[in-house]
This record gives sequence, C-alpha cells and structure tokens, in this order.
Amino acid sequence: MYVSIGPSAVVRRDDMIGIFDMDNCTWSHRTRKSLSVCEQEGNIVLVGEDIPRAFVVCNERKKVRKKRLSGGKKKNDAVVYMTQLSVQTLQKRVESEQI
Repeated sequence: MYVSIGPSAVVRRDDMIGIFDMDNCTWSHRTRKSLSVCEQEGNIVLVGEDIPRAFVVCNERKKVRKKRLSGGKKKNDAVVYMTQLSVQTLQKRVESEQI
C-alpha cells in the first residue's frame, strides 16, 4: 500500500519508519544532528514548496540492495521526506489506507 505524503511524493507504507512534527522534534540537538547528517549524505527530499510541517523517515530499498551487492561502506539507509502536511493528516492517510 502506498501513502501520499505531499503533492509530488508517494511512499510505500511498509517503508515508513516514522512521522515526526517539525515543531516538536527539531528543538532536540540529537534530531538536528541526525537531520544534518542526512542532509550531508543527500538523503533529504523536499516535498512541495511551502514550509515543512512534518518529516517522514523511510527505508530506501534500492540503496540497501546496492550496498549488499557492492559490499561497500555502510551509510545511512534512511531517506527523510520534508512535507508541508501535518502529522495528523499523514496519520489519517496511513490509517485509512488511501493513496
């Protein structure tokens, strides 16, 4: 099942790790550091053009497969989608199983 997380992005429900509110989570230095690392590795995707209200952390299946085959240095396999939708809206979409 797929979940629409913004005007131009759809992710697999099974790949979703978590949905987080920007206002409540980004005050922590650990969250800011994690987001900074993801940004440096190129694992952040901006969905939409408005100010993000939430971020969705997902597994990246393609990267996992490539790393297993290549045997290279293991990097962060997560992709962070910054979306303008609220956590409540995203939660309803996940629970209702609608695209």
